[in-house]
Amino acid sequence: MCDGLSSCRSNWSYGIARECRRGLVRGMGYTEEEFSRPIVAVVNSWNEYNPGHVHLRNLSERVKQGVREAGGLPFEVMTTAICDGMVLKNPNYIELPSRNSIADETELIVESNMFDAMVLLSTCDSIVPGHLMAAARLNIPTIMVTGGYMPMPFLDGKSVNYIELTDNVGKTMQGQYDRATADREVSRMYAPCGACGVMTTANSMCVVAEALGLTLPGNSIMNAVSAELLECSYLAGRQIMELLKRGIKARDIITEEAVENAIAATMAMAGSTNLLMHIPAIASEAGLGDVEWWRRFDVASKTVPQIVAASPSGPWHLQDVDRAGGSRAVFRELMPKLHGNALTITGKTLAENYADAEVYDREIIRSLDNPVSQSGALYVLYGNLAPEGGIIKAGAVEDSMRKFSGPARTYDSLDDALAALACNEIRPGDVAVVRYLGPKARFGTTAYTFQKELKGRGLADSVAIVTDGRFSGGTSGLSIGYVSPEAGLGGPLAMVENGDVIDIDLDERKLDVRISDDELAKRKARWNWEFPKDQYPPFLRLFSKCVGSLAKGAVWE
Repeated sequence: MCDGLSSCRSNWSYGIARECRRGLVRGMGYTEEEFSRPIVAVVNSWNEYNPGHVHLRNLSERVKQGVREAGGLPFEVMTTAICDGMVLKNPNYIELPSRNSIADETELIVESNMFDAMVLLSTCDSIVPGHLMAAARLNIPTIMVTGGYMPMPFLDGKSVNYIELTDNVGKTMQGQYDRATADREVSRMYAPCGACGVMTTANSMCVVAEALGLTLPGNSIMNAVSAELLECSYLAGRQIMELLKRGIKARDIITEEAVENAIAATMAMAGSTNLLMHIPAIASEAGLGDVEWWRRFDVASKTVPQIVAASPSGPWHLQDVDRAGGSRAVFRELMPKLHGNALTITGKTLAENYADAEVYDREIIRSLDNPVSQSGALYVLYGNLAPEGGIIKAGAVEDSMRKFSGPARTYDSLDDALAALACNEIRPGDVAVVRYLGPKARFGTTAYTFQKELKGRGLADSVAIVTDGRFSGGTSGLSIGYVSPEAGLGGPLAMVENGDVIDIDLDERKLDVRISDDELAKRKARWNWEFPKDQYPPFLRLFSKCVGSLAKGAVWE
């Protein structure tokens, strides 16, 4: 219980340290009565340049209002918020480095000030998992408010699909699409705020937050500019005080069962491949790092049907899913595949939260008896090329590519791969091996731009990609990422040579290269790659030195 001054960690017995703190707070104009309240951190990730986060200041005000009315004293603090889509040309500072930094930032500001509880405000790719990692690490009463999806605008009388429009940019680069038309499309492909309105990493992670039980029911699929989201923010501010009173902390909610619920939701909604990096990271911070989470993903992909086909794995936008009943309806349909007794921030179980949810469009939100696919959309592939696994969004792969063999074309950087593509070096039937992009070698660089340009050249249905880097949640085609161990650690991917035949079989979940174990060992003995630390600034050098295995979430070792 934290009822006031005597039981909250934010205050303590009379002494110099307490009185200095008291004086500084009073000096900002707060009353003695306010100072005696439990202190709540509203951890915001607002900034003016990230469209997914530009509206979070409004949500923060509603959270703080709820906290005050429920008897707490809120203080807004900020963390980094980089938009993945806006920094694709400079991949070094996105996703993994920023995610881990955000978790550290949250720890520093919350623990230094000994806040009693926190409400996390985030929307986009690396920010949501960074905040969730901090929640698991700090283990204080915590609620997350996700910033909602971006409603897709209309163009030429129909709803825009930005996945298709980015494909048109790729076609334009090859002279296959009109530049003026593409420019007009780009100017209309986004709305002012929210997470891109498709099932890419941002919205996938928001669904994960709700599946873990850390958001109010329905929050993960709410329109970013809706009254509903403002109301949700206010209620979250009130509810955090209830968690304080009941002593419910983050790790009471982030349990092994809750993580399995997040994995199941990922499969059912064809979430981003990046979740196989983020979910194990959250679990690791919660003290569950000994579990082989990729194996759990593999099991779930075979046992949890896909019941929502949202773009890029289907025709629907998030606003369509919202119209059909939203995340509440999805979780209600999925409940037989979930641990319904898992505790949530409402103080109720997961099953209780969604018992009265309804589906309003069965074409969009399917039942378990009539799914989009009998298997989940994310596959983990294993074989001599990926002993610890490789990840693919199988729901976005054409049937003709599910079994594929071809000669390797190897590239030791993303720039080399893009240059080869520009020179028409990569031909139909090839397997493009783009390596040294993993956390140790290149900080988890995305191969998304390569995949998009490959698609723009009309090669997505005839060329496979195998990389130890990551992909955007909007990636499609036979694009296998996160191959582990990564090349920078001397994994088998580093030993592949041009012309080696690579076999991919999605139905068998296999990824192999046709060379013997003895030959692999000989090549490994000749391997002498070293991290080029002189090429990078101190932060990235430190990141490479300290980051751990992808399969365990690439958290600090």
